[in-house]
Amino acid sequence: MPIHIRLKDTDETIELGHILAKAMAETLNPPALLLQGALGSGKTTLVRGLVESLPGSDMAEVSSPSFNIFNLYPTVPPVAHFDLYRLEGMPPDDALFEYLDDSNTLIIVEWIQFLDREMWPDNAFFLEWTPSEAGRSLTLHAMGKTAQKIVDILIKQLKNFM
Repeated sequence: MPIHIRLKDTDETIELGHILAKAMAETLNPPALLLQGALGSGKTTLVRGLVESLPGSDMAEVSSPSFNIFNLYPTVPPVAHFDLYRLEGMPPDDALFEYLDDSNTLIIVEWIQFLDREMWPDNAFFLEWTPSEAGRSLTLHAMGKTAQKIVDILIKQLKNFM
């Protein structure tokens, strides 16, 4: 069952990143985060909140990896942050698939709609931003058993955003 989340501002988007980081850091083989939304919808802001909540974040400078396709942050667990915006209609770099197979790395993919759905990982959160007149609105879909278990835990922590 999808969860609908309303975020008033950037601070709440960063707070959601903190909440996701805490839940995922406690999980072996954490689900990937697959992000879909328009330019400026808050995808990279969410990633910033997540990464800054992980050990080692003082060595990580979060930015949208639009030009270099992906950034690897030296956190615990390591975060591989992909941006497929510039790849519309082209196949992604092999690095994406290498990291998708690495259970020790947290994978985040912005502009996931540019990757064929059959290539999406089975264990993932799909966060879909939609236009909203008051702040940001997104829907979180859990894909796979591990993601669903985390959602069951997150529901209590996300009550303020629902």
